[in-house]
Amino acid sequence: MDVLKPSVIWIGNRCYRRNPMLQREGNFAEEDFTDDITDRVYCDETCDESVDVRETKDGFTVSMDIPSVFFKFIIGKKGETRKNLEAETRTQIRIPKLGQEGEVVILGHDKQGVCSAKTRVDVMVETARQREPFTHFLSLPINSDLVRIKFDDFKDDILRECDGDRGLDRTIFQNPLKLHLTAGTLVLLTKKEIQKAVDVLQQCQQDLVEPILKGEGLHYAVKGLEYMNDDPNAVDVLYAKLISPDEDDRLQILADQLVDKFTSLGLMQHQYDRVKLHVTVMNSLMRKEPTAVERTRHERGTGSGKQRESFDASKILKKFGSYDFGTYHFNTLHLSQRHSSSPDGYYTCAGSIALP
Repeated sequence: MDVLKPSVIWIGNRCYRRNPMLQREGNFAEEDFTDDITDRVYCDETCDESVDVRETKDGFTVSMDIPSVFFKFIIGKKGETRKNLEAETRTQIRIPKLGQEGEVVILGHDKQGVCSAKTRVDVMVETARQREPFTHFLSLPINSDLVRIKFDDFKDDILRECDGDRGLDRTIFQNPLKLHLTAGTLVLLTKKEIQKAVDVLQQCQQDLVEPILKGEGLHYAVKGLEYMNDDPNAVDVLYAKLISPDEDDRLQILADQLVDKFTSLGLMQHQYDRVKLHVTVMNSLMRKEPTAVERTRHERGTGSGKQRESFDASKILKKFGSYDFGTYHFNTLHLSQRHSSSPDGYYTCAGSIALP
């Protein structure tokens, strides 16, 4: 870790430094070992005034609405994490039984100890959440009849003229019914979290869409190809570019501010300074995951994903590098569910708003 630029984690408007993970000796079975996230995060233990700590006749208490998938990180191997946390903060942490949903409750005689325990649990959960694969994503569908026809022609032309190129086959092409632009990805693990994201999306209609677009539609040419690595002979993702008329940057502004909005509310993690506007047309991940959406930078960096086989795109770029998929009018913004399909062939929609 660069000590001058440490990795950090944001929880609401508070920032914490992530410390390097301690190295452990020996081999552990997966069911015997849960990573103790507190080993690698610095916790600010000051009492946040916004924390809803209630005073009772026996002291103080606070309830935390946490998805059950994260309980194991609070408990730790053989309960050691919870025991240590309770001892250090002089609190009692009550967690629902295995297989049950419910709130995590922290009790203590000292308000500062309760706040400290809550802060540490918040950091554990948020750190663990960053390691979860995303479940939903903000998308702008690009699936008009014209674009789909153009895409089918594109696919047929490549399979015919580039037949035999390494790694090329029809399984790595995007489903034309699922062509889209991704604004950002989210990890939503409960119905309550999904509903919160839907509510925020609805609020974006008034807060972002109307002020930025001012009633004028977004019309973009889907034209030209680019790839996401340095070697055209070994490509994993090939995407179509979006070209704005008259240097219109409203789509970029909208996408960036959507990410800022969802990030500020703890529903999304910032990964890049700005959203990369692109439409994936070929993805090597689709060999094994037909409904795949391009992984986040974090997921690509872990060993948990399936092994990918790249493809040689050099001839494709030479022959079809300026391919024109037509002009598209963006008219809907979706909260889409990953690895899903709706009756119309697009991703299942958890919520949406209309664009002018």
